[in-house]
Amino acid sequence: MDEASFERRTADLLALLRARGLMVATAESCTGGMVAAALTAIPGSSDVVDRGFVTYSNEAKTEMLGVPAALIATHGAVSEPVARAMAEGALARSRAGVTVALTGIAGPGGGSDAKPVGLVHLAAARTGHPTLHLERRYGDLGRQGIREAALRDALDLVEKAAG
Repeated sequence: MDEASFERRTADLLALLRARGLMVATAESCTGGMVAAALTAIPGSSDVVDRGFVTYSNEAKTEMLGVPAALIATHGAVSEPVARAMAEGALARSRAGVTVALTGIAGPGGGSDAKPVGLVHLAAARTGHPTLHLERRYGDLGRQGIREAALRDALDLVEKAAG
């Protein structure tokens, strides 16, 4: 997707959120704020984007989003339960009606057989709705490629959560 198409897609998502009366917040680990940056790159986004949490460390996930340390210890930071807890924590700690969370292994190191480079867990929470989850195994697209793929999937997941 070229840059102009990506900006149109992001602007359309913001328009959908606006029409639904929903503000959005992000909780990002492996993308380091890329989702929030993409949303706020669109002029006029301040009436829809509430805040972004960049929770790269396990401690930040616990302190800023309320993810239980025991959950991280049991499942690892890159897991479905942690992604869900991040999204739900962002919902509880913001004025947003919908949130998206991402946690993954962008590489080039840090992967294992069970959790390879390119594994990303995404979750979206919406007030009064079940939390959505998406697991992606992008493969080794390179650090930037993995982060960009996760960004696109995060925007899709927000759209799905917004309904």
